[in-house]
Amino acid sequence: MEIKVEEISAQIKKSIYGFEEKIDVSEIGTVLSVGDYIARVYGLEKAMSSELLQFPNDVYGMALNLEDETIGSVLFGESQLVHEGDIVKRTGRIMN
Repeated sequence: MEIKVEEISAQIKKSIYGFEEKIDVSEIGTVLSVGDYIARVYGLEKAMSSELLQFPNDVYGMALNLEDETIGSVLFGESQLVHEGDIVKRTGRIMN
Protein backbone atom coordinates (compact mmCIF):
# COMPACT_ATOMS: atom_id res chain seq x y z
CA MET A 1 0.00 0.00 0.00
CA GLU A 2 1.44 3.28 -1.09
CA ILE A 3 0.69 6.47 0.82
CA LYS A 4 0.23 9.46 -1.44
CA VAL A 5 1.17 12.76 0.13
CA GLU A 6 -1.17 14.66 -2.19
CA GLU A 7 -4.18 12.62 -1.08
CA ILE A 8 -3.39 13.07 2.60
CA SER A 9 -2.81 16.79 2.11
CA ALA A 10 -6.09 17.15 0.21
CA GLN A 11 -7.99 15.30 2.95
CA ILE A 12 -6.47 17.48 5.69
CA LYS A 13 -7.30 20.67 3.77
CA LYS A 14 -10.87 19.46 3.24
CA SER A 15 -11.24 18.83 6.98
CA ILE A 16 -9.80 22.23 7.88
CA TYR A 17 -11.99 24.15 5.43
CA GLY A 18 -15.09 22.30 6.63
CA PHE A 19 -14.45 23.04 10.30
CA GLU A 20 -16.97 25.31 11.99
CA GLU A 21 -16.47 26.39 15.56
CA LYS A 22 -19.73 27.36 17.19
CA ILE A 23 -19.75 29.38 20.37
CA ASP A 24 -22.89 29.32 22.45
CA VAL A 25 -23.05 32.78 24.03
CA SER A 26 -25.32 31.42 26.76
CA GLU A 27 -22.28 29.54 28.07
CA ILE A 28 -20.22 32.67 28.85
CA GLY A 29 -20.91 35.81 30.84
CA THR A 30 -19.23 38.99 32.03
CA VAL A 31 -18.56 40.17 35.58
CA LEU A 32 -20.50 43.37 36.25
CA SER A 33 -19.37 43.90 39.84
CA VAL A 34 -17.52 42.13 42.63
CA GLY A 35 -17.41 42.63 46.38
CA ASP A 36 -17.57 40.67 49.63
CA TYR A 37 -17.10 37.36 47.76
CA ILE A 38 -20.19 38.03 45.63
CA ALA A 39 -20.00 38.57 41.86
CA ARG A 40 -22.81 39.93 39.71
CA VAL A 41 -22.57 38.34 36.26
CA TYR A 42 -24.31 39.43 33.06
CA GLY A 43 -25.30 36.68 30.65
CA LEU A 44 -25.20 32.93 31.29
CA GLU A 45 -28.86 32.60 30.29
CA LYS A 46 -28.79 28.81 30.61
CA ALA A 47 -27.05 28.68 34.00
CA MET A 48 -28.75 26.57 36.65
CA SER A 49 -29.17 27.25 40.34
CA SER A 50 -26.17 25.96 42.33
CA GLU A 51 -24.12 25.50 39.14
CA LEU A 52 -20.35 25.79 39.49
CA LEU A 53 -19.01 28.76 37.49
CA GLN A 54 -15.42 29.27 36.37
CA PHE A 55 -13.86 32.71 36.78
CA PRO A 56 -10.34 33.74 35.69
CA ASN A 57 -7.29 32.98 37.84
CA ASP A 58 -8.60 29.56 38.97
CA VAL A 59 -11.43 31.13 40.99
CA TYR A 60 -14.76 29.30 41.05
CA GLY A 61 -18.18 30.38 42.17
CA MET A 62 -21.70 29.05 42.57
CA ALA A 63 -24.72 30.52 40.79
CA LEU A 64 -27.33 31.41 43.39
CA ASN A 65 -29.53 34.31 42.39
CA LEU A 66 -30.80 33.69 38.84
CA GLU A 67 -32.49 36.75 37.34
CA ASP A 68 -33.50 37.57 33.76
CA GLU A 69 -30.19 39.09 32.67
CA THR A 70 -27.87 38.70 35.65
CA ILE A 71 -26.72 36.09 38.13
CA GLY A 72 -25.48 36.47 41.68
CA SER A 73 -22.58 34.14 42.42
CA VAL A 74 -20.77 33.43 45.66
CA LEU A 75 -17.02 33.13 45.04
CA PHE A 76 -14.88 30.28 46.35
CA GLY A 77 -11.47 31.87 46.39
CA GLU A 78 -9.76 35.22 46.39
CA SER A 79 -12.33 37.76 45.24
CA GLN A 80 -9.47 40.23 44.63
CA LEU A 81 -8.52 38.11 41.59
CA VAL A 82 -11.92 38.72 39.95
CA HIS A 83 -12.54 42.06 38.23
CA GLU A 84 -15.30 43.86 36.34
CA GLY A 85 -15.26 42.79 32.71
CA ASP A 86 -13.79 39.33 33.38
CA ILE A 87 -15.24 36.41 31.43
CA VAL A 88 -17.20 33.76 33.37
CA LYS A 89 -17.89 30.27 32.01
CA ARG A 90 -20.50 27.67 32.87
CA THR A 91 -19.20 24.27 33.89
CA GLY A 92 -22.48 22.35 33.75
CA ARG A 93 -21.70 20.88 37.18
CA ILE A 94 -24.29 21.30 39.94
CA MET A 95 -23.04 21.65 43.52
CA ASN A 96 -24.80 19.49 46.08
